[in-house]
Order: sequence, then C-alpha cells, then structure tokens
Amino acid sequence: MAAAAPPKVDELQPHPPKEQLPGVSFCITSPPPWPEALILGFQHFIVMLGTTVIIPSALVPQMGGGNEEKARLVQTLLFVAGINTLLQTMFGTRLPVVMGGSYTFVAPTISIILAGRYSNETDPRTKFLRTMRGTQGALLIASTIQIILGFTGLWRNVVRLLSPLSAVPLISLVGFGLYELGFPGVAKCVEVGLPEVILMVAFSQYLPQVARFGKPFFGRFSVLFTVPIVWLYAYILTISGAYKKAPPKTQVHCRVDRSGLISGAPWISVPYPFQWGAPTFDAGETFAMMMTSFIALAESTGSFVAASRYASATMIPPSIISRGVGWQGIGILLDSFFGTANGTSVSVENIGLLAVTRVGSRRVVEISAGFMIFFSVLGKFGALFASIPLPIFAGMYCIFFAHVGAVGLSFLQFCNLNSFRTKFILGFAFFMGLSVPQYFNEYRAFAGYGPVHTGARWFNDMVNVPFSSKAFVAGLVAYVLDNTIQMKDGTVRKDRGYHWWDKSRSFKKDPRSEEYYSLPFRKFFEFFRSIEI
Repeated sequence: MAAAAPPKVDELQPHPPKEQLPGVSFCITSPPPWPEALILGFQHFIVMLGTTVIIPSALVPQMGGGNEEKARLVQTLLFVAGINTLLQTMFGTRLPVVMGGSYTFVAPTISIILAGRYSNETDPRTKFLRTMRGTQGALLIASTIQIILGFTGLWRNVVRLLSPLSAVPLISLVGFGLYELGFPGVAKCVEVGLPEVILMVAFSQYLPQVARFGKPFFGRFSVLFTVPIVWLYAYILTISGAYKKAPPKTQVHCRVDRSGLISGAPWISVPYPFQWGAPTFDAGETFAMMMTSFIALAESTGSFVAASRYASATMIPPSIISRGVGWQGIGILLDSFFGTANGTSVSVENIGLLAVTRVGSRRVVEISAGFMIFFSVLGKFGALFASIPLPIFAGMYCIFFAHVGAVGLSFLQFCNLNSFRTKFILGFAFFMGLSVPQYFNEYRAFAGYGPVHTGARWFNDMVNVPFSSKAFVAGLVAYVLDNTIQMKDGTVRKDRGYHWWDKSRSFKKDPRSEEYYSLPFRKFFEFFRSIEI
C-alpha cells in the first residue's frame, strides 16, 4: 500500500490575520438598496425592543407604577434611544451602533427606589414620580463623567494603551458576560423560547446552505422570518387555553396578552423633557450613578471595537472612541431630561445582528432610529411590537451575544498564543472576569445585599456594581497586566499584537479613518476635530 502523500506547505500555514473582517456584504459606508435597507432597519428596531421592555418591566412595579406608567416609560426609552442612535451614528463614532437602555444602570436605580426617603410614601403614583425624579437627578450629574472624559480626549489616552491582547477579555465578556439573559430567559417559557433558538440557527446557518434561491436572505432577514412564526405559535397557545391553569409567573412570560403595554399606551403621545417633573438630587445616589456611568463607558468601549469589526471598518482610533463616549454622555443627559430611569450604552444585541445579517451599514441603523422615534410617538402600534413575549427575545440573545463574544476572541489572531505571558494574562483575566462577579452575585442572592454592606447604600453600590460587571473586571485585569508585565522585553510588543494597531492610534496615520469615521459638516464641527489626533 502506497504511503500517503505529505501535506502541501500551504496546508500547514495558519490563516493570515485580517485587519478588516472579510465576508461582509455591506460595510459601514456601503448601504444596501433602499427597500432592503428599510427592512433591515426595521429588523434592528425589533431586536432592540427586548431591552427596552425588560428594564421598565423590572423597575416600574418597584417604583409604584402600573401598566400606564410602564407603557409611557417604554415609549420614552424608545424615543430617546432613537435620538441617541442618530447622534452617535452622525456625530459620535459614526459606527452602525444602536444606543439603548443599559442593564448596568439597573442596580443603582433600584437603590434609589429603595432609598429611605421614599419608603414612607403611601400613594403609588406619588412614589413613582418621586423616585423617577431622583433617578433623573442622579443621571444628570453622572452624564458629566462621560462628557468630560470623552470630549476632552482624556479617554483617548487610556484607549491608546489598549492592545489586541487586553481587548480580547473586555470584548468577549461584553457578549458572553450576558449569558444570564440568554437561556435562563428562554427557560422561563421553554416551549416559546426554544423554538426561537432553533429557528434562528436554522434560518441563519443551515437554510442558506440548502436553499436554491435567495440564499443570503434567509440569514439576512432571519429575525423577521422567525419572530412572527414563534409569536403566532405563542398566540395559538394563548387562545387555546394552554396557560389557563398555569402559575401567574408562567402566564406573564408565555402569554401574548400579559405585558399590559397595549392597554396602557396612548394612541399618540410625544415624550418631552421633564414630563415627570423637575429632577431632585442626592449626593450619595449621584456618586453611585457616576461610578455606574464609568462602568458603562468601559463596556461601551469594547462594544465600539466589536462594532467596527463587524462593520468591516479599520480598527477604530482612540480619538473616535473618545468622541463616541462624549456623545454617549450626551445621551445619558437626554435620559435624565426625558426621564427614562436608565442610562444609555451600546446595544450589544444589535452588534450581534450585524454579524447575523453581515450588513454593517450605517444607513441601516439610522433608519432603525427613525422607526424607534416613529413607533414611540404612535403608542399603540409601538406597544404591539413591544408585547412580543420576552422568551422570544432571550432566544435571539443566545445567537447575538455569542457573536459578540466570538468577535472578541477573533482578536487573538494578532497575538502570539505560544507566549506564556499571553496565556497567563488571557486566562487570568477571563477567570477573574467570571469568578469575581460570580462571588458578588451569589452573595447578593443569598444575603439580599452585596459583600460591601455599610449604612451608606450609595457607597455599597460604588463598590458592588463595578465588581459585578464581568466585562469591566476582565478588561481591567487584562489592561493592567498587559501594561505592566515584562514591558522591557523587546518581544512583548509583538506578542501582545500592539504593532497591529499602530496605524489606528492616530486618526491621521491611516487614510482609511477619514472614510469611515470623519464627521459630516466638518467646518461646522471644527471643535471636534481637535480630538481627532
């Protein structure tokens, strides 16, 4: 029997690193045709509704509000998200990112709700308004952190020390760190959530392989194919009486008529600044919210890098990240004016949608912002889409968050994985990013409060909230270690992949930065050019 032929030299070569992600159908500056862009924009709108509904659903009952208040808060979040998305895509990073509600801000908001000065309030409506004004005041002051760090260029100096190695844990856990919103959410109504997971995988991965026509469309419009199917299935289960004898909790998650949003929403309503009244201020709550704003800033930095990769752009320059952070601070300021009871950050699930559709067009996301504003004003119609059962969103999150975590791992292509230094920093950062928040969350679940438990609730939040963020802990550990271990060794710079991002460290070094990230109306916005260096 003849011996097998030796493998060709080319077959033994590793895949070459790519500065820009190949295989993207429409990159950041190449919009699809208008009809397709409109449909894709609507798809982004549907995806961001999950967080927009989950956060008010968790907060409003604790604040003393009912279905009417919840519907108005969802409308307000949607309206402000549309404005902030337009500001970010036009004047911020100019990446195709949706700016929406953030789970990071939930913990300090709950602390404000539980504050002693509201505990004696017997009227639910009055308590709702007072707590809302308290969150407005805290968010107003907290927004200054990002505005100052962003527009002065201070955050640019921090990001310049970021390498592909230290970026991997940060970006990966921005996606993987949200696993609690994935299958645990599906399992709350597994007969609705699990079909969404299976259908999303089938439409986005398998059908394009076997279809004889329209191959890219199954993946590109997988959300619009699968959500109506599963939503109709949930509706049939609801009207057939499948949940008549189910526990109330099961009915809330499974039935299509338990959100209370359609009945509570007005037909037409335009959110306006200080609609809940004038903000109130408390020093302790402000400090806690300022720390939370800093955590959101770090997490959004990872999200911006992930979005630039899926948009097939070059690595986003530190000055552009800093500019985007400044506009994110403006977004939190708008949150405080309109009263959303929550801060703004990059919508991670919509970054995952960029990967599923392979469309990283800026125009598509700007169109989605138009849908957000439109349906926030037409309350009943917006509430109809917002009443999609939450396990359906959780099913989509299983796919979207996985894509964001995976794009973080993809930056390892620029690093030397045969280096013991690389292995230690990578492994230790991932381990601590999972282990430390796990301890804080377990402690809170058992004791009802975090490990730091003093008489000052605001101080507790300033410590407990940062160390409950998986992405922040992992990113901080990786960043510190990567910039302090063996820095005098000449090979370390290459091992950490630092040289791959040399071009992007200054806006003017890479001519492609002008194409992807330059501002419109440059003469009018000459001020912002000062930080594009």
